[in-house]
Amino acid sequence: MAPPTSPRADVRAHFGEDAAGLGRGRAAAFVAPALVLVAVFLVFPALWTLYLGTTDYRLTGIAASDPQFVGLDNYRNVLGDGEFHRSLWLTLQFVVGSAVIGQTVLGFAIAWVIRDRAGPIRRLVEGVVLLAWILPSSVIAFLWIALLDRDGGTLNALLGTPGTAWLLDHPMACIIVFNIWRGTAFSMMLYGAALGNVPPSHLETTRLAGASTLQTLRDAVLPRIRGHVLTSLLLISLWTFNDFTPFLITAGGPDGRSEIMSVYVYRTALGDGRLGFGAAISLIMILINLVIALVYLRALRNRGEATA
Repeated sequence: MAPPTSPRADVRAHFGEDAAGLGRGRAAAFVAPALVLVAVFLVFPALWTLYLGTTDYRLTGIAASDPQFVGLDNYRNVLGDGEFHRSLWLTLQFVVGSAVIGQTVLGFAIAWVIRDRAGPIRRLVEGVVLLAWILPSSVIAFLWIALLDRDGGTLNALLGTPGTAWLLDHPMACIIVFNIWRGTAFSMMLYGAALGNVPPSHLETTRLAGASTLQTLRDAVLPRIRGHVLTSLLLISLWTFNDFTPFLITAGGPDGRSEIMSVYVYRTALGDGRLGFGAAISLIMILINLVIALVYLRALRNRGEATA
């Protein structure tokens, strides 16, 4: 004889399918607005860029009203363009110098120094660093132009080097230092949270063993925060690769010596009016971003397998 079932179990068995269907419907209703936004602002622009890259579409002229399909010609022309090669090389310098090295090292250094600090000094340091991150790009650009101006710039006044044209003589160095100053806050916050997860007993053990600071970082700290380091590198590398803010300072000049890829796309697509050619460059940039992301994700997966 089958054991008796409770009334609650009978209700669940009777309404189970209806309840599951209702739950899926509610979940779909919650997700639908996000999917619409993703489709409108990500999927459709990507598909439109892919289409434009296969045409000779321009802002003006006959090609604006009647664009012709050119297939892969734009992509072949981009890959054979010397200006594209120069822009890609400058972008790699910009990413490695300001993001991979600059922001990572400075952000970690600040987080390490203030990790055990408390009171107004720590709040002051965090506030100053965060201020550079949250200010609007136009305000930041104005401040840096005022700092580096040849005639009345603050830096020349402090160094006693009147007439030094920093933005003309060293444009790449200027935008690299600018991006380090502007973006260090994110790395500082991420590494600050990561260092909080390092057991104090590990640091105390290395101190009692007489380890130097570098040995402590190598043996006790970095193994615990390696995932945070890779996550930070992934995000700031992608952000820096696509950053357009340096245009507000140097406009890609002089003579294209600071024309990173985002500025190159802007000049080609909007300045020269070659939207089809600019779309091809944009799609190549997307593919480069994808490669960067895959490299970091592979490193994260390898780390996960090693610690499993």
